[in-house]
Amino acid sequence: MKLAPIALFTYNRLVHTRRTVEALEKNELATASDLFIFSDGAKAGDDKKNVDEVREYLLGIKGFKSVTLIEREMNLGLAENIISGVSQIIGEFGNIIVLEDDLITSAYFVRYMNDALSLYENEEGVASIHGYVYPVKERLQETFFIRGADCFGWATWKRGWDIFIADGKMLLDQLQQTGQTHAFDFDGAYPYTKMLKDQTEGRNDSWAVRWYASAFLRNKFTLYPGTSLVHHIGGDGSGTHSGFGDILDVVLSESRIIVSRIEVKEDEQARLAFVKFLPKVTRPKILYRIRRKIKKLFSA
Repeated sequence: MKLAPIALFTYNRLVHTRRTVEALEKNELATASDLFIFSDGAKAGDDKKNVDEVREYLLGIKGFKSVTLIEREMNLGLAENIISGVSQIIGEFGNIIVLEDDLITSAYFVRYMNDALSLYENEEGVASIHGYVYPVKERLQETFFIRGADCFGWATWKRGWDIFIADGKMLLDQLQQTGQTHAFDFDGAYPYTKMLKDQTEGRNDSWAVRWYASAFLRNKFTLYPGTSLVHHIGGDGSGTHSGFGDILDVVLSESRIIVSRIEVKEDEQARLAFVKFLPKVTRPKILYRIRRKIKKLFSA
């Protein structure tokens, strides 16, 4: 099995980046994998110092088959850095495993990704593979499908990325015209439609909601593990899209996820578990915004 290249997207968070890389280095297939790191350029001021510190650390990484550091001369922003970086690697290799700098992986993450990429390579209904699963109370299958796509440690092929539409307004119009916004919002459990609308109006620059919408509208599916292989550490407010607190915290799988061929259709039990869990995600973000406004008020 030819291993997929791993793309890591970084900016100015040295501690997060180090933890992400150190966990990735412990993956059983790390030494056989090619790692490409896309380091976004600094915005201004103190960011340059922090970006330079991250880049100095990245230059010393050695635990992979090869390490290629791409240093952006300008600040592209998270969305453009990821969209252009994924397109570049997909164009050269035909598939990709994607991580951001605040994702801690299980030692079995890279194995799972490559197993699933290989097994479902020619399955047109599968848009991507995902490594994170919400800490739901329900017991889930070893692997299962959910309609759409996701962003916390994922992988895809050229045919999957080809369906990505960067035009958020086009996606929003299609969702509204076809009456699918309620389903897109997981039956009203999470305001993804509002997130997409905010993107079209410049209030966020989320690539992830556009990736989700692109796959959802094409009725494509993403494979998830029943136990999470990714732990998100960016909920502390340090990143571009954060403020979740510890609601997304998971215990990483300590064993290999067995990837076997299953029918490509949405797992109803897993979807219901997501619908029950997702309303919990909105509350910490609201509280985080309130705390941030209070902090700004008293520090002014």
